[in-house]
Amino acid sequence: MRVSRRMLVSALVIHAGARGWAEAIAQVGGTEPARLLISLGDGATHAVARQLAEGARVRMNRPVVVEERLGASGRIAAVILKNAPADGSTVALLPIVVPVLAPLVFKDVNYDPIRDFVPVCQVATYAYGLAVPANHPARTMPEFIQWAKANPGKSFFGTGAAGSLPHFLGLVIVKETGVEMTHVGYKGGNAMALELAGGTIPAGIGGLSDFIEFHKAGRIRVLATSDSKRIEQLPDVPTFSEQGLPGIVARGWTGVFAPARTPAPIVDQWNAALVGAVRAPELRDLLISFGLAPTGTSQREFGDILAADIARWGPIVKASGFRGD
Repeated sequence: MRVSRRMLVSALVIHAGARGWAEAIAQVGGTEPARLLISLGDGATHAVARQLAEGARVRMNRPVVVEERLGASGRIAAVILKNAPADGSTVALLPIVVPVLAPLVFKDVNYDPIRDFVPVCQVATYAYGLAVPANHPARTMPEFIQWAKANPGKSFFGTGAAGSLPHFLGLVIVKETGVEMTHVGYKGGNAMALELAGGTIPAGIGGLSDFIEFHKAGRIRVLATSDSKRIEQLPDVPTFSEQGLPGIVARGWTGVFAPARTPAPIVDQWNAALVGAVRAPELRDLLISFGLAPTGTSQREFGDILAADIARWGPIVKASGFRGD
């Protein structure tokens, strides 16, 4: 009879008794490769995932393989994670859109982020920005608001996708400023940034990783960032709050999740490995180079962040009336 790894874990736990989960798990043979699923195919995600996997491998003494599962705005990777064995052999690096926005936006989401996942560790956060082409007359948010009100027919903003967090952040900006701006979704943040740099659209809202190089090259101008303080990579760009818009504060994030019912000692082991990896200079410097702020939270902290973001963005998405395909 073939004995699965899950059955072996269960048997060892029963046999271990007072020795607890940790010793039982250690007997299972942690040399089997674990999977780190990713739902995005861009270079930044791949680079971060590979470094994260290497850091986890060193700290857990277990191979960790990055596995790309793209499509459906990250929902494919999420469903695979949901259905994976809850034994620590599969985790997923997911951006905020997958556990927070997708269940609010799409009808065919076959997972519940609270019921089906265990938040293991937030890896990094990132700010968003509002940017304009280099030849745009506005150089500050007050000037942009004035321009938008004077040019309602020309006032629209692009994002990397309809139903993305920049899309809904744009709706928050519209409400806070009183301007009328129409949203235009593109197929990816880079495509939107290229259109912005070419002057095809008058404004764009996106993750700063899409804007930093264009801004530094003088092809676009980031007018404001959405964090509570200025970001390290663009110290010359003030926040929305600094420009009289304290209600516009938003952070995106990326973090690692495990399937529900994964035993706490296994989650703790993954968390310790991931926190150590994030705090190592190699990964920290890589994250910063992509416009991300390294965090490396505890499981409890990440769970609180997830719950708070679902509570915050839920009413905004509902009020927008937007539904994905």
